[in-house]
Amino acid sequence: MSEPKAALAVGAHPDDVEFTMAGTLALLADAGYECHIHTVANGNCGTATYSHEEIIRLRRAEAEAAAQVMGATYHPGFVNDIEVYYEDSLLRKVTAVVREVRPQIVLTHSPIDYMEDHQNACRLTVTACFCRGMRNWISDPPLPPTPQDVYLYHANPHSNRDPLRNPIVPSLYVDISEKIELKEAMLRCHVTQKEWLDVSQGMDSYLVAMRDLCAEVGRLAPKRVPYAEGFRQHLHVGMSAEDGDPLSEILGAKVQTTASPSR
Repeated sequence: MSEPKAALAVGAHPDDVEFTMAGTLALLADAGYECHIHTVANGNCGTATYSHEEIIRLRRAEAEAAAQVMGATYHPGFVNDIEVYYEDSLLRKVTAVVREVRPQIVLTHSPIDYMEDHQNACRLTVTACFCRGMRNWISDPPLPPTPQDVYLYHANPHSNRDPLRNPIVPSLYVDISEKIELKEAMLRCHVTQKEWLDVSQGMDSYLVAMRDLCAEVGRLAPKRVPYAEGFRQHLHVGMSAEDGDPLSEILGAKVQTTASPSR
């Protein structure tokens, strides 16, 4: 029996996936993939108003509502914000999510991003995918290893730049113009984040900020499109038996690539 088609998007915090990966995930859903969203942290620091317990409850409810907009399954976070460390106990929990979902396609943060939570969530995701099939690597909770090939893609960082202001140029551009309204509907579910970003980062509208970032990626594409999400693909070694680019194969004309033809 063939493996069910599944895709997993992993972000550090509730709303990270909506900013940079949700349009592509929605296109995969249209292509018949069972889609999942996992955030490693619980979002507890994203407030200037609510208590620790209140904001965790609110942000989980918002993330679940956002996932429902596109029919995805939400997997909640394990640790507080700013406590996303690349360490044993958390890695075992993220591995359990990968083994539960059994994805063939995984989307996650850029290895280099503007904050450590994003970078560490990326590292955890990469290693969890690498360890998914190791019998003697015990996940938390313990789940059997999964042998499926995994193809992993790194979304462009927030602001499309690294922490030293250097532009990060994607190698794959996914035209998500038809999904921009859905992305906005998902992001709109994160009501507490509008309040927090207004206070902490001066974002008058996180919805406008999301559109602006996607429009910038769209302008970078070889053939300009109104809105795009950018990705760089992780090396297949340790992830899949053979090299490949299923995202481009599945989404067809919606993907533009600048990858080397000798790939």
